Amino acid sequence: MIILWCVVLTLTACRPGSPCSGHQFDRLRRYSLPYAGHWVIARGDTVTFPDAPQMGDRFELERIVLDATTVVVSRECVFRGKIMFRAPRADTVSAGWFGQPGQAIVTGWPADLGPFAGLSLAWASSARDSLSGAILFDAKLGVQARPGMTARFVAGRAGAPPRLSSAP
Repeated sequence: MIILWCVVLTLTACRPGSPCSGHQFDRLRRYSLPYAGHWVIARGDTVTFPDAPQMGDRFELERIVLDATTVVVSRECVFRGKIMFRAPRADTVSAGWFGQPGQAIVTGWPADLGPFAGLSLAWASSARDSLSGAILFDAKLGVQARPGMTARFVAGRAGAPPRLSSAP
């Protein structure tokens, strides 16, 4: 019995720790949490494909939800999120996200909407009440963003009072 207890104790002590704990995760959390919240798309560009115009205007973002709840994806700890679409159909897609110095990255995208990997978000104002974002292309699919291939948007916190000044 003592030998079995020692084996269990040794295996428990030697197993890898949770990716959602430790110094590295504390740093990730510190960069990420300011972005957490519900973000409503105020305005956005359409995606422009100079070589394939039929792919443009295929989707419209409505809202981005960045939750502070963590999930483990492929041994990496990220935060849970959602990307909500208005077009081509009302849809909500589960996403993962994390913050880093100067930006947050949201991953997850419906495969039928195109060769996209997710979103890049950065502060659009010093008050941290609005975000400027861009669509990220999925390099694994061989797509390379060239000049003219853009899709940018601006989002504000849901429930925030409207600003009287010009949009960021």
